[in-house]
Amino acid sequence: MAKKHHKREDRVFDNLVTTVQQYMTGKGYTPSTFRELYDRLGIASQHKGLFRKVLKHLVDTDIIDCEKQRYALQCNAKQVVTGTISMHPRGFGFVSADDPIAYPEDIFIPKHLTQQAVHGDDVEVLITGEGRNDKGPEGRILTITRRARTHIAGTVRETLSKSQALVYVPLLGEHHRVVVKTRRGESVHVGDRIGMEVKEWGSEKNDTLCQFSHLIGHISDPSLDIKAAVEEFELRNTFSSASVKEAKSFGTSIPRSEIAAREDLRTWETVTIDPDTAKDFDDAISLEKDEYGRYQLGVHIADASYYVTSDSSLDREAQRRCNSTYFPGKCIPMLPPALSDNLCSLKPNVNRLAVSVLMTFDRTGLLLDYKIKRSVIRSDKRFSYGDAKLVLDGKRRSKHKALLERMVELCDRLKAQRAKRGSIEFALPDMVLRVDSKGMPTGTEIVEYDITHQMIEEFMLKANEVIAKHLSDTGKGVTFRIHQDPSEDDMKNFAGLATAFGFKIPDKPSPYELQALFDEAIGTPYGQHLAIGYIRSMKLAYYSPNNIGHYGLSLEHYCHFTSPIRRYVDLVAHRSLWNDSLDTVELQRVSDACSEQERLSSRAENHVKALKKLRLLDQHRLEDPNHQYEAVVTSVKPFGLTFDIRSLMLDGFIHISRIGNDYFEYNENNLSLTGADRGVCYTVGDSITVMPKGIDLITCECNWELIPDSSSPQQSRPKPRRHKHGRRREKRR
Repeated sequence: MAKKHHKREDRVFDNLVTTVQQYMTGKGYTPSTFRELYDRLGIASQHKGLFRKVLKHLVDTDIIDCEKQRYALQCNAKQVVTGTISMHPRGFGFVSADDPIAYPEDIFIPKHLTQQAVHGDDVEVLITGEGRNDKGPEGRILTITRRARTHIAGTVRETLSKSQALVYVPLLGEHHRVVVKTRRGESVHVGDRIGMEVKEWGSEKNDTLCQFSHLIGHISDPSLDIKAAVEEFELRNTFSSASVKEAKSFGTSIPRSEIAAREDLRTWETVTIDPDTAKDFDDAISLEKDEYGRYQLGVHIADASYYVTSDSSLDREAQRRCNSTYFPGKCIPMLPPALSDNLCSLKPNVNRLAVSVLMTFDRTGLLLDYKIKRSVIRSDKRFSYGDAKLVLDGKRRSKHKALLERMVELCDRLKAQRAKRGSIEFALPDMVLRVDSKGMPTGTEIVEYDITHQMIEEFMLKANEVIAKHLSDTGKGVTFRIHQDPSEDDMKNFAGLATAFGFKIPDKPSPYELQALFDEAIGTPYGQHLAIGYIRSMKLAYYSPNNIGHYGLSLEHYCHFTSPIRRYVDLVAHRSLWNDSLDTVELQRVSDACSEQERLSSRAENHVKALKKLRLLDQHRLEDPNHQYEAVVTSVKPFGLTFDIRSLMLDGFIHISRIGNDYFEYNENNLSLTGADRGVCYTVGDSITVMPKGIDLITCECNWELIPDSSSPQQSRPKPRRHKHGRRREKRR
């Protein structure tokens, strides 16, 4: 009975905290005494003592002030904003305001002030002030006005009794305790992946309570990783019968009347270049060069808007999904296969409808002119990136070699133009996880970002820029791709990271100084880690009808246009070209929904990739219990080291207790840990050897141990490349 009493008291306490804050944010509120608040809020007499504790708690946590025995919100905390929260796996969140004009920046919510909000919940936020320097507004959740979900899914991590178990829910993260109850005759076991109905959402002090709904399978079965993720992150995996029927109604060929109404580009030499695992080909390239050295580039994009018209069954289905989601070995498409794998896929030697952006560039890569046409094309060849590279290297013959060489030429010129305006380029590799038919990972492949990837990237960037500028100039609705400048704090922290790697840049580097840094670092073993550190220091890009530019690309106008098969915002851009624009309110709604779903899909993709990588580690460990991995230290904290295993593109963390038998002191200036007795120093950029000591597939975590017999980190650290005058280049003026 005592437990129930305390639980009830905790709930009353939480409710009173929310009630007081809401009351004080109301118009006309004036500082009030305890008695005035007690009377006006109608507090029950048995809760009088608890109400005193509530006011003391709010004063102690700097939410309200008490002057001359009168209570009021702190002067910088009198604004309430409504919006939708996006939760980070580590427990904190960001609220996207319903009024993006008044609050263009997301509002940061610290972990302890989220009120157990869940990803996608609609919330009321109390602005508590600006973050340090220019980090933007911070706040705390006052109330959750609408819960985004009534069902959740996760994996049982501990049985509490015959009818109760503790569940890890990836969507909610480690900080959120979820307890599931089973009925008579039902049972769950550790490792079971289950679906649950939420009965009562928890608070900071109380668990979220759920009722067992159904069994998905067991964590030991890798074939269920994607099925589980679909439920865990609430992805839509089945198409409505109406949308499937509509997609199939177009048949497999194009009406002659539609071909006759379009620009016929079927005789142009046209190719597609995609990953070797790609199934949908939504872009194709043609390129000619005239006697004056001018380039005529054609970027041909599948005309999905011809098939997916506004408010059709296909459109409603695409809006629900917002984007395709890509897992190892499987894609959950935005459009039904009849379109994504067939009519909207620019396969070779078949007629396909396209929207062609036809651009003319001078010999230096400057855009001279452009045209946008609804066209019909016929791709001549499907290249994989690897195939195209072999042709360019002279290791494979192809009648399209001259076309590929022209593409390299123009790519180099476009890159030079981008560099002039301050756009920063990275050449970071990607990793492909190979899985067998049962979902078990069989290995990894590092895919270098070579010239074939770069030239397709450049052509797509240019087409997106041209479309964004065209739609803006013609007054048509567009969902811009927005990327804000990084904060001063983030850039200062990155400068500290660069210094720890052995490079010198100012706290506020220009884009040219940053590019010089990355050009220099690319020749070192830790250049990739420096680039990743910079990317992590930047703000997330998002969609908005309000254009504020794109920092990373150094562009005033930019939107997504080149992937209408897999991104709904691209489809919206296509329609806008043909006078089927959304109004500002609808554009904002679409922008918000697509930004939100993009983040959720990314979390689902990363979760499955991390799980597959841990399965691979587990497999290695079974084959060799002492299997070791070479890694590079990417971050140093007072409590341990973060590192990267490049062969797996996997981040890991070693707690200070597993580094060695020594007392380690942290140096914030050079980001290092130094042993007080032995003098062994670990800092950013050091090469180390690590070994997994415990793998938890349920929470996707791995405990690591540093191999003590590996060479001293000071000796393993490569020296930065030096320039001809014997000094490292520091910055370009």
